[in-house]
Amino acid sequence: MISTILTAVIVVFGLIILFSGIFTVKQQTAAILERFGKFQRISNSGLHFKVPVIDQIAGRINLKVQQLDVLVETKTKDDVFVKLKISVQFQVIQTRVYDAFYKLENSHDQITSYVFDVVRAEVPKMKLDDVFERKDDIAIAVKRELNEAMEEYGYDIIKTLVTDIDPDVQVKAAMNRINASEREKVAAEYEAEAERIKIVAKARAEAESKRLQGQGIADQRREIARGLEESVDVLNNVGINSQEASALIVVTQHYDTLQSLGEETQSNLILLPNSPQTGSDMLNNMIASFTASNQIGEAMKKGNALREQKRKEKQEKKKRQLPPDLPTEDEENNREE
Repeated sequence: MISTILTAVIVVFGLIILFSGIFTVKQQTAAILERFGKFQRISNSGLHFKVPVIDQIAGRINLKVQQLDVLVETKTKDDVFVKLKISVQFQVIQTRVYDAFYKLENSHDQITSYVFDVVRAEVPKMKLDDVFERKDDIAIAVKRELNEAMEEYGYDIIKTLVTDIDPDVQVKAAMNRINASEREKVAAEYEAEAERIKIVAKARAEAESKRLQGQGIADQRREIARGLEESVDVLNNVGINSQEASALIVVTQHYDTLQSLGEETQSNLILLPNSPQTGSDMLNNMIASFTASNQIGEAMKKGNALREQKRKEKQEKKKRQLPPDLPTEDEENNREE
């Protein structure tokens, strides 16, 4: 009975030892085996065997592309504190797993230190606006420095990205106010230009309207004058002279105006003077005015003719009083010879 139990224990213990010599490694992972504390070999993905108890798995290294986000606070050239988020994508070189495992204790801390060093050396050379414009230059500088440093430890820096630039809250508020002011300035300029265009267009429309209105009034007056001329010609043909015809036309227009005013029921216009004697007085005044103007015109013509005659007589008189022309020097010399 005791021997049976002992045999079972030995078998179980043997199976445990046997199975402890079998291990698997996941895809994109490498396992480091040590024998009595000394490096033995590197096992890649798949099923592997090791000597039980003697061989030990010292550790496993991830061969996938990893990303480390580093938040760095620094100061720009124009004394503005800003926080930069640097994303570093890195990977262990498969042929240098030994260096990555044994030479470097903590890859994340090492990468973080180099990122801080590079960023705090590059950003203080730039102004805040340049940091936003030249963030790719910062990323390139970080990658170049990390590649030179981390390649020795078996790491490959695939890419570095400046994923965020966060200035101080007050600085961002000031930048937003500047941006808003610039946009308001541009909007005001566009609004002023639009208002100017509307004013110019309105002025041009008013000028064109007044021009057409003036042209219409001129055409109207031209047609009225032509109609009056034809009316005077018709009246002359029946033995009425021009003065009487003009007076008759004016009186007729006066009564036509009174008639048109009487047809307007809601008109507040009052024509003064407005009496039955107005037409007769107007006709008499017009005839007297025409007669007086003709007399004044005749007198002015006679006065002008008299002045012109006196001027001519005065010129003739001056010509008769002038002495004869004196001989020139050449004529005197000829006479002496």
